[in-house]
Amino acid sequence: QVQLVESGGGLVQAGGSLRLSCAVFGRPGRDHTMGWFRQTPGGEREFVATISRSGKNTAYFPSARGRFTISRDNTRDAVYLHLNNLIPEDTANYYCTAAVSYIDTWIAQEEFRYSYWGHGTQVTVSS
Repeated sequence: QVQLVESGGGLVQAGGSLRLSCAVFGRPGRDHTMGWFRQTPGGEREFVATISRSGKNTAYFPSARGRFTISRDNTRDAVYLHLNNLIPEDTANYYCTAAVSYIDTWIAQEEFRYSYWGHGTQVTVSS
């Protein structure tokens, strides 16, 4: 069983930065394609970013390009999401997610492809 634990959320002013972390337990992080999704109260969960198990391939939702960066450290079984130039519309609960992968470059933007989810970390951006 894989467990994911997020950290790093908080309250930040518009234009500020945060680094979200996700620790992987139960199976080596390098076995998984990883992703970040976010959800606002009353809203649907939406894709933010994904990274292949090798770290060679990444993808972002349009508003995140140029502002967010996903990275991973397989020696630490950890994945990170660097959030820069935050805007109030980025306020949401951010979830780390993992999908078992056998392909070094495979990435996924669809929620249904992921089997494991963390409990989320809240990011609040004030204007």
